[in-house]
Amino acid sequence: MSVTITSVEVHDVRFPTAARGDGSDAINRGDYSATYVELGTDAGPVGAGFTFTNGRGNEITCAAVRALAHHVRGRTIEEIVAEPVTFWRSLSADVQLRWLGPEKGVIHMATGALVNAVWDLRATLAGKPMWRFLAELPSEELVASVDFRHIRDALTPDEAVAILDKGLIGGDGRLAELEQSGFASYTTSVGWLGYPDDKVRALTRQAYDDGWRAMKMKVGGPLDDDLRRARIIRSEIGPDALLMMDANQVWDVDEAIAAMTALAEVDPYWIEEPTHADDILGHARIARAVTELTGGRCRVATGEVAANRVIFKQLLQAEAIGVMQIDACRVGGVNEVLAELLLAAKFGVPVCPHAGGVGLCEYVQHLAIFDYLRVGTALDGRMIEYVDHLHEHFVDPVRTRDGRYLLPERPGYSATMKPASIAEFRFPDGPAWR
Repeated sequence: MSVTITSVEVHDVRFPTAARGDGSDAINRGDYSATYVELGTDAGPVGAGFTFTNGRGNEITCAAVRALAHHVRGRTIEEIVAEPVTFWRSLSADVQLRWLGPEKGVIHMATGALVNAVWDLRATLAGKPMWRFLAELPSEELVASVDFRHIRDALTPDEAVAILDKGLIGGDGRLAELEQSGFASYTTSVGWLGYPDDKVRALTRQAYDDGWRAMKMKVGGPLDDDLRRARIIRSEIGPDALLMMDANQVWDVDEAIAAMTALAEVDPYWIEEPTHADDILGHARIARAVTELTGGRCRVATGEVAANRVIFKQLLQAEAIGVMQIDACRVGGVNEVLAELLLAAKFGVPVCPHAGGVGLCEYVQHLAIFDYLRVGTALDGRMIEYVDHLHEHFVDPVRTRDGRYLLPERPGYSATMKPASIAEFRFPDGPAWR
């Protein structure tokens, strides 16, 4: 049966998180928001997708989705599946809008929202959760969805097929392991920069009691404050649990090295976004420095605002990162995430997805599970970020037990928001904003 996308509805949904300090870091302050997309079809099922934004920025991404919607409206799922790269390029390389990127920023995030909604629709029509839908696709079909333009020097289609074919071996055993134990995670909810010390201590203690053995804090404020808060967390979790740090790009390269020289005292597992997201060589220099400072115990992680697969290619080629953090919303949807997961596997770098925000946990759980089942095929050093905010607004929210994600069971990408939440928090006319 042919399925045609007949409508594209866009909702500006914003949550008032700024007043509580949720999501606060060294640079960003604002109200967590989502540009939420619904694809109506002539068959009945609706595809849901979104991109995560921050406050006023949401109106811009909503406008960008509307500007790209004509590439999706009227298409059949069958023609999209038949030529996935052609479809993807119609959005990412729109002949009049690509100039605003290219393949980065608002236009690329809008591309991702639409592309993710299409993949949600595909998985929903197949009656499978997204992780299973992807994991069961033939290698050739997965590779046919990847745009290899500008990354062939690092990864060829033949290499990608070989990685995915190898991932078929032992897949049932890996799935059984996840079904029994879940997927390891770390929590960021303990250490937002805007939280007072007593709240950091209480949240850390609670998270430890709830089973988390890996926690992340925000840094990039006054160094004495960062170190004091890090000592609080370390004192609560003991020497064996992992403590990660996230500077959200606030430091220059030399500042990052100086800060980590002091913060090395608390044995950080990684320093995330230590400098500007596009500074490949800066990240490489910091990576060399923290390796020397810590004897290899600390590594550099980044990716939540890495604009596209080409940035990731360079980070990997330059040996600038020891942990790759894909973001389901920043790049051009599942198609581009596939490229990034395959690049990470080629270079032997573990993927720990960036999450939190609005719905990112819901998205990336599927990607991490698929990565383990078909691409990376290892759990060493792999964790999914977990933030305990806003899950109640989703029809299929994440589920955790003892600090581990449980496998999603409902068909689709877990992206569907509750209609009541959309109505309540729609900007500017929702009751939450009046």
